[in-house]
Amino acid sequence: MKLSNFEMAVLFALFSSVVLGVVTKRTDRERVRYGLKCFCSFMLALFAIGWAMHFLHG
Repeated sequence: MKLSNFEMAVLFALFSSVVLGVVTKRTDRERVRYGLKCFCSFMLALFAIGWAMHFLHG
């Protein structure tokens, strides 16, 4: 299986968010909310850094 950089970054964000949600919160509701918040933050950072690299590199 060959994944692009974007696909690998999304998988990293997904797995990291799951782990952070499970190990940092006590209830299932808190875990899901925190996991989604982390995933959205990872994706926002991914797009922001990607666009910054695009404009800086030219």
